[in-house]
Amino acid sequence: MREPIDDTPVHRIGEAARRSGVSAANIRYYEREGLLPTQARGANDYRLYSEADLHRLRFIRLCRAMDMSLDEVRTLLDLDLGNKADCATARSALDEHLAHVRARLSELRALERDLRALRERCDGSGDHCRIIEALHQRADSPLPKAGAGARRHV
Repeated sequence: MREPIDDTPVHRIGEAARRSGVSAANIRYYEREGLLPTQARGANDYRLYSEADLHRLRFIRLCRAMDMSLDEVRTLLDLDLGNKADCATARSALDEHLAHVRARLSELRALERDLRALRERCDGSGDHCRIIEALHQRADSPLPKAGAGARRHV
C-alpha cells in the first residue's frame, strides 16, 4: 500500500513545474480541466502546490507520455488503489487505450507505405517533380466523407 503523501501546499507553480516535469502552462491547463484540484493561494495570491499535487502531476505526465487522452487520465485518477472493482476499471481503460494504440500503429504503417510510394515517384532526374505533381493531384481530389478519416484520440 502506498504511503499517504503530504498535502500541505508549499510549492509555487515554478517549483511545482520543475519538480513534476510539467510546464506551468500545462499545470494551469490541468487545473482548468479538473485533473488537478483548484489550488490553495498564498497571501500574495500565488498558487501553492503540495507533494500530493506534485505526485498527481507526475502521474498525469506519465499517462500523457503513454499518449492517453485527458478522459483516460481522468478515469485513472478517479480510481482507488485498494478497490478491486477499480482494478477492473483500470484494466478496461488500458485495454481500450491499447486498442487505440494498435489502430494508430496500423494507420502509421499505411502512412509509411503511402509516403514510400510517393517518394518512389521521383528520383530528381526528370523535367518536373512527380512528388509535387502527385500532391497537387491529391489536393484536387474530393474530400473523404465525414467520419471516413481516422478518429483522433486526444
